Amino acid sequence: MIKQLICIMALGLTQELVQGLASYFRKCVRGYHLLNGEPIKESVWEAINAQVLTYSGCTVYSQASGSHSSGSDISCSVGNFSNKSVKYETLSHEHFNISSYRLTSVCSASLPGNIPDIIAEINRRKNFQYYSIIARDERPDKILYDWIILPADHPTMNPSSYIWVPLIGKRGKNKDIQIGWQTNKINGSSMSITFSMSSQLWISISVTDEMKQSYIIASAEAKKQIVMDYVQLAENHPEDVM
Repeated sequence: MIKQLICIMALGLTQELVQGLASYFRKCVRGYHLLNGEPIKESVWEAINAQVLTYSGCTVYSQASGSHSSGSDISCSVGNFSNKSVKYETLSHEHFNISSYRLTSVCSASLPGNIPDIIAEINRRKNFQYYSIIARDERPDKILYDWIILPADHPTMNPSSYIWVPLIGKRGKNKDIQIGWQTNKINGSSMSITFSMSSQLWISISVTDEMKQSYIIASAEAKKQIVMDYVQLAENHPEDVM
């Protein structure tokens, strides 16, 4: 209950909504893994996220439905969500990486650009209020999930929070040549852009105690054991009831 109250204060959501989101997230994870052994990620996460929102009493206005366009993936009565699926880099669930926008319009190997323009372009594309992140830890016999709702203006996600410096190549043909941009670390988190990767923005997230307490809406665990396949599901639900 204390954790839910902290989430409510940090995100500005009602207690009823936070409780509903947590409950239906766990139910959707269980339901998905009755039929599937693969982890929840990408477009599957978007579909599940929309279903959780709907069952929790939110009106979903639109979905990107797997589109790779940058920006909002789900528009609903709470606000706009950018869906991200990530894999924890450590067993202690303290770090993950998020891939974000391609920034070739403002920086590249031929035109490195400047930081004010890059920051402005990153912020211009934020047509959403929340990052909706499903973070997973894959074990031999089970998958552990955390659902993180992080405000888009959280300091960790704000390029203006960081000090940006050129990323210089250290070997081969790119030795001593600028190959991108990188930032300092703030509470273990940082950002970087690599020109050879279509100038894609990467955000390295350190999951601090503050983030765990304030923004992890729910956690769930699923066994890697399929209970029912699609044929069994169809046979249990004849066409005449559809």
